[in-house]
Amino acid sequence: MKISSENISAVILAGGFGTRIKHLLGDLPKPMAPVNGRPFLEWVVRWLAAQNIRRVVLSTGYLAETIEKHFSSQPVAGVTVSCVPETTPLGTAGGFLNAVQQSKVNSAAWFLLNGDTLAFANLADALRELENEKTAGVIFGREVPDTSRYGSLVSDAHGNLACFAEKRPGQGVISTGVYLFRDALVKKFSEQRPLSLEAEVFPALTTAGESLKVLRIHAPFLDIGTPDTLREADFFIQQNIAQFQT
Repeated sequence: MKISSENISAVILAGGFGTRIKHLLGDLPKPMAPVNGRPFLEWVVRWLAAQNIRRVVLSTGYLAETIEKHFSSQPVAGVTVSCVPETTPLGTAGGFLNAVQQSKVNSAAWFLLNGDTLAFANLADALRELENEKTAGVIFGREVPDTSRYGSLVSDAHGNLACFAEKRPGQGVISTGVYLFRDALVKKFSEQRPLSLEAEVFPALTTAGESLKVLRIHAPFLDIGTPDTLREADFFIQQNIAQFQT
């Protein structure tokens, strides 16, 4: 079966505490930070709608009820949003799997992203990679001048993930936290909890010979996790408003 935007679903990890900006948010969870007149998380869903994604599962945690209340009124036309609370910390991969399993949604592939970042990845590029049946998933990376805060993605000669390198100074490619996985690949994830994508799932998959293609994006990117970047968010949305038009 050909994988297209019509038969994939998105999972957004939206359970973070937002420790560094909590003093600016009051009783709001980080993904619900008000940005340009809407919760930031709604902008993420609106961007998905512009990619023709119609099913979105939110993996919630801290103040989950605030997120669920907002999206219960279906603020994004044409998109079905469901919420799956994470009652204990499950890790990035564990939270994703919990959302997939509890939502009972059937999808040919899963588009995974974070609820506190916007990376304008080209979904069409990832779908083209999955036309090769040997490609199990796609990782969107971004080249930065200094990877010391993040660790970096190391690719082989064919553009497949070879490993995650430890945090070190210097230029490199970091993960944007945006992924597209075949459903068949997701079924191979460990049932261990908590479970980390970067530290546990990806090393296990690459060791097993699974092909995870690393695609570099050069589009605008925003992480609202610090006071400085949160202050930049209004202008970022205004400058990139065309990205949200369906």
